[in-house]
Amino acid sequence: MSNISIIGTGNMARTIGARAIAGGNTVEVMGRDQSKAADLAKALGGGATTGEWGTAPAGDIVIVALLYDGVVPAVAQYGDALASKVIVDISNPFNSTFDGLAHREQTSIAQEVAKTAPASASVVKAFNTIFRHVLEKGRPDVFIAGDNAQAKASVEAFIETLGLRPLDVGGLKMAHWLEGAGVVTVGLANHGVGNLDFALTITELPV
Repeated sequence: MSNISIIGTGNMARTIGARAIAGGNTVEVMGRDQSKAADLAKALGGGATTGEWGTAPAGDIVIVALLYDGVVPAVAQYGDALASKVIVDISNPFNSTFDGLAHREQTSIAQEVAKTAPASASVVKAFNTIFRHVLEKGRPDVFIAGDNAQAKASVEAFIETLGLRPLDVGGLKMAHWLEGAGVVTVGLANHGVGNLDFALTITELPV
């Protein structure tokens, strides 16, 4: 089992926190609004605790569950408090029409986090291709990207405690394409599928 800290108090923080508790992990909630963090920890139950914003997270894995434009600033604010941590970015930097990425370069929020985080920290992209309610109620595959094999292994182990299958897509530069896959899910929801009740998955041929 894993020790998890979640930076954020929104819907994805709540959903990941609930699944983490159900999977036997320890969870700490950190939010700019301490009362919201305390309310979420209480709602999660299972011994979930709260930490003070900007201080060293208790968890070895730190999930940044914020809107994309708040992720890098939060990591910068935490600074050395994130030293040696595994930082998981789950954000989707959609443009205003949800048919492209907000950044125009071939980068990703996760790659920008890696530039900002302490050198001893490792960054992993995960969970961004999954709609919140599907993560809450379903068993979707979780695609991950990162440069540090040990960090990815720890995130994979955590994902497995959620009853989900982690699938490694490669190095952190692949986070750009995972964010693009997030755009694809929105396009499918608006067109080919017509609803939000699905997730991208991998189907393997029988041996």
